[in-house]
Amino acid sequence: MRGGPRWSTPAFVLEARPRPAGGTDLGARFGFTVSKKVGGAVVRNRVRRRLRSLVAALDPARLRQDFDYVLIARPGAEQRGYRELQADLDQALDRVHRPRARERRSQ
Repeated sequence: MRGGPRWSTPAFVLEARPRPAGGTDLGARFGFTVSKKVGGAVVRNRVRRRLRSLVAALDPARLRQDFDYVLIARPGAEQRGYRELQADLDQALDRVHRPRARERRSQ
């Protein structure tokens, strides 16, 4: 997934990457990563369920259908409220799809 735009929040990192043209049109796809740094198995599963719930509640019009997304949970994900997580995800989606500024020329 590396190589595409990414945005960090206190609860997770969102990585996005366009899929190559010519593949089957499956719509936007999401992956979830919750490492042991987040907590034990019960905590990791709770965080994963919350992230999946956030994605399921998203308006499909906010997503690019030719993109793959990965949410990488951070240790602060369990303490964040659901509304805070929603706001973080909305901001992250806006940021990864914002056009990049032209890179500076090296002198």
